[in-house]
Amino acid sequence: MGLLLLSGCASNNDSSSSLDEIYQSRRSIRAYEPDKVITEAEVRNLLAATQNAPSWANCQPTRYYVALSRESRDAVLELIGSNKNQVANASVLMVSAYERGKSGFFQGQQANEIGDGWGAHDNGLSDAYLVLKARDMGFDTLIMGMRDSDGLRELFDIPEAETIMAVIALGYRAQEPRMPNHKSMEEFASFF
Repeated sequence: MGLLLLSGCASNNDSSSSLDEIYQSRRSIRAYEPDKVITEAEVRNLLAATQNAPSWANCQPTRYYVALSRESRDAVLELIGSNKNQVANASVLMVSAYERGKSGFFQGQQANEIGDGWGAHDNGLSDAYLVLKARDMGFDTLIMGMRDSDGLRELFDIPEAETIMAVIALGYRAQEPRMPNHKSMEEFASFF
């Protein structure tokens, strides 16, 4: 089916972009170039960056299920609802998940009131590294929360012990997106 499951990999990639340039150019892309391909080697390089994301006690709970073949991408497209048409030309579709009971636990016990919420937190950090590294490599992404998790679980044989968080489209933008408005500093930060 052309599925690539990665929970660990390593690679070197020299970058010429500054982190500020990456922040400024990264957008949620909803239209992709249909004929541009991203290779498995490039996806492996991209996913290697996610291993540098911080996680609770370095437990690295995030798992990625990578649809590279047309057959597996088409199957994922059927499981993402209204986003299907927007990402139909993406070169790669990835399911982002995390292992429950890892982050937020100490000696098998929930460490605080957040519990497995730390797994979602760590997964989000890993996904943030992914989308920033993707932009650094010249790729574009869209993180989609609307998805049929039961269908994805069955399609990729994702264990019940993992929570499926999102599907991430990866490709090349077909058009330049606009810069969205952002909240002012006073709206999201308090200084004491």
